[in-house]
Amino acid sequence: MSSNLLNTFQQNEHPMLVVGDADDRARQEFVKSLKGYIQQDILPLVQNTYQTRAIAKFNKTHKRDPQDFKEARQAFADDPIFKTYLSVNRSSQELQWFSVIDGIEQRMDDLEEKAKNLPKAGGSLKIDEGFVVPKYISELDIHCMPGGYCGPKDVSKLYSGALYDRGVYIYALGYMGPNNDDMGRSVCNYIKRNYPDFNPTSILDMGCTIGHSTLPFAELFPEAEVHAIDVSEACVTYGHYRAEGLGLPVHFKLANAEKTDYPDESFDLIVSHILLHETSKNAMPKIFKECMRLLKPGGIMIHADLPPFDDMDVYTQLILDNETWYNNEPFWTAMRNTDQIATAVEAGFKREDIKFDTAPMAIMELMAQSESYSEEKAQELADREFTAGEYAPGGGWEVLIAQKAV
Repeated sequence: MSSNLLNTFQQNEHPMLVVGDADDRARQEFVKSLKGYIQQDILPLVQNTYQTRAIAKFNKTHKRDPQDFKEARQAFADDPIFKTYLSVNRSSQELQWFSVIDGIEQRMDDLEEKAKNLPKAGGSLKIDEGFVVPKYISELDIHCMPGGYCGPKDVSKLYSGALYDRGVYIYALGYMGPNNDDMGRSVCNYIKRNYPDFNPTSILDMGCTIGHSTLPFAELFPEAEVHAIDVSEACVTYGHYRAEGLGLPVHFKLANAEKTDYPDESFDLIVSHILLHETSKNAMPKIFKECMRLLKPGGIMIHADLPPFDDMDVYTQLILDNETWYNNEPFWTAMRNTDQIATAVEAGFKREDIKFDTAPMAIMELMAQSESYSEEKAQELADREFTAGEYAPGGGWEVLIAQKAV
């Protein structure tokens, strides 16, 4: 993580980005370094302690090793090493937001003025004043982000988007790329490689937050009309101005992916990026059914997230399950245990037209091409395991793909 490609100060600047002054940057660099220390130094100790102490403890009572994350937590919950890790990791998450928030609060007037004077890129913003935010989003501060995606009610609509834009870059330790767009860019690359004859003219990004994963679709499919929806007015508002400032036309809209008001068969391609684990277990089937309704015959649905727990060893399940317990991600584990293929079949997709695959991370490919990285180092990064958090994957994003029958 020492590469200059993964530096806190190398997030690409744009008119709406608030980085702050030298004091803000110093605080942000401290948080990034703390998160790097947790990943590089504390987690290996946690894993070793789990393997040498927790498994032995569980085995002594049950005459076998833990079989899943629940049994692993039972064996490890009271261990001082594990408890120290949980405390420090939670603190780093809270500090991450606080390292950004002061700089944003001090610059909101300037940000509002910038938004008014941006050149037009051809996008749009549509807000339904009577829209009701689902409680699974409105009732908690997801990721420990103050105010959550929707933000405090008494601040500018640009506030939460600006906080998310900078905070997520630090959260990801640079692995979301300089524009926070690695998931969208990775999915675009995957489509172009695996569906070379697929040329969508209408694209919908569900749960777009600030559109950071949406913009690669506008860039790499320039002939397509790109739409992006989210349940947070704050996110789509900031996302609209962010896209305009970056010169990319996207049509943002306040809408719920469970039930949109787009006409049937409106889109060739529907995507999402880390949406599914932010929804409730009851919402996911509705989202898949809405995708089926909105897709044109032959259209493709791609949801990018992290793999189901079935694809992970017990220790990795345990570490990732901590997101539910300690990072305000109540649906994280439930999503991991949902049979998404069966859910897609129930939504109307044919079983033979559904699959899981891996979209190689665009940032990893960029590193592999960099002169600062040896071939061995690039391969080492590409082979990274899922160690903690939603932005700590190995060499690729898990994608669920379903194609609507013609």
